[in-house]
Amino acid sequence: MPAASTSTPPPPESPEPAAKEPAAKEPEPEAEPEAAKEPAPAPIEVTMEAKSGSKLAGKATLEETADGVKVTLSVSGISPGPHGAHVHEKGDCSSPDGKSAGDHFNPGGHKHGMPHGSERHLGDLGNIEIAANGEGKLEITIAGANLKPGDKSSFLDRAIIVHEKKDDGGQPVGNAGGRIGCGVIKR
Repeated sequence: MPAASTSTPPPPESPEPAAKEPAAKEPEPEAEPEAAKEPAPAPIEVTMEAKSGSKLAGKATLEETADGVKVTLSVSGISPGPHGAHVHEKGDCSSPDGKSAGDHFNPGGHKHGMPHGSERHLGDLGNIEIAANGEGKLEITIAGANLKPGDKSSFLDRAIIVHEKKDDGGQPVGNAGGRIGCGVIKR
């Protein structure tokens, strides 16, 4: 019978001391899809043309924001007081009276209204107030609008119209009278 060993077995191998791990990092966010990384489209500059024998001159800038489309309209050469302003359905200012731009842009089929009302055309911008010197500026953001090509709520390839009178919110289009300025919204 073999003699019993009195030696103790060697201790189990201990792993090498682990390198001290750095503090836990926040997981990196997943990469956003390519479409989400695209910057907002550049603002669109629109030159306003005089219509219906007016002396209107000016420009509009449209910029897509997280809240909708910010419209900045600056005009001169027209009578003091409020003048209706709208985005119309067609990007066409070819007729002398501006009627080639069609009706108010209204993809939702709503009744006319003022821009912050619950019932309104998407193209209802309200009124631009013209000072005694014939100059005025309107700055408004239209929720629900965008500048994406082919989108049903896009202002792209439409027209901005300035009217001879105040938009009083009445039906069907605000009683704002003739079209004295027109500008095509295009890239």
